[in-house]
Amino acid sequence: MPSSGWKTATKAGAATAVAGSSAGAASWALYRYLNGQASAARGVIGRNVAKPPEADGIYTAGCAAPQRWWPGVPFDLHLMIFGDSTAAGVGCAGAEEVPGVRLARGLADETGKRVRLSTKAIGGATSKGLCGQIDAMFVAGPPPDAAVILIGANDVTAKNAVHASARRLGDATARLRRAGSVVVVGTCPDLGVVTAIPQPLRTVVREWGHRLARAQATAVLTNGGHPVPLADLLAPEFLAAPDDMFSADRFHPSAAGYDLAARQLLPVLAAALGEWDGGPLPDLPAVSEAAESRRLASRITQAANRFLWRRDSARRDRQGVDGAVEVAPEPTSGVLKIVDDRRRRQRAESAT
Repeated sequence: MPSSGWKTATKAGAATAVAGSSAGAASWALYRYLNGQASAARGVIGRNVAKPPEADGIYTAGCAAPQRWWPGVPFDLHLMIFGDSTAAGVGCAGAEEVPGVRLARGLADETGKRVRLSTKAIGGATSKGLCGQIDAMFVAGPPPDAAVILIGANDVTAKNAVHASARRLGDATARLRRAGSVVVVGTCPDLGVVTAIPQPLRTVVREWGHRLARAQATAVLTNGGHPVPLADLLAPEFLAAPDDMFSADRFHPSAAGYDLAARQLLPVLAAALGEWDGGPLPDLPAVSEAAESRRLASRITQAANRFLWRRDSARRDRQGVDGAVEVAPEPTSGVLKIVDDRRRRQRAESAT
């Protein structure tokens, strides 16, 4: 992650948090507070400059190691990986952990075919870099049979506009589709699971990332690609076991985190290629319950529900009402819950 990313994300966070406010002193105090949090995040996370393991080559079912590819070596499917450091495999200790390798091996095992893996992803890339990565693809040779793109986190930390970032991803998808490639996109991950980012900055970047992920999914679908909502699919696991899912830098996934992501991408990729025999594909969520439960509005509603329940329980105790402990967990907060449920349904409908 570029060191300047946290600074720009902080400015965006401050602007978002104080939008519409005329309290200049409070605005400046909030900006300085978020800026301090960004500095703290940079100090904890730093920037991982390690080169990801070399993983390109030809993979076959059950092979111990890939065969080196050079012109003239035959293969059946060509898989190419585009995007940022997560696409490249930063945080992996060995080539076997790289997400592209997991996908290439999974395709080889599923199809019995020889799968060539090529990686164009670059650490620190944003959606602005996708055009150059695709240019490099055309310089190197013909387009692949399938392209997987993982992009978005750096667009958030670089404060790139949501719709412009999504549009660039859509343009990249359209360009690859015109070249005859199947395109699968892992949309922006949930930065709210990165506990090294302090609150409230974590909430700011998480909300920005969720907005970007939704816009990315629309752009990819519109241009003939297949979006996979990684934030929705991975957040519960990363929240439940952060020590297992994150690498030593506390930002990039570990081997277990990359394996989980690859397992979400592989069925969609194989099905798009017409090579999936693993049974019906699961319905991917439009809205994540785990992500929704951590939205600011939802947390406020939950806090209000708890307050009202405690207040009513105390009132019943003072009045000597028997069976107070048997009262439903949210006895007087039904309206709040209905409003929150209605908001979730509206978000789900707008996402579809």
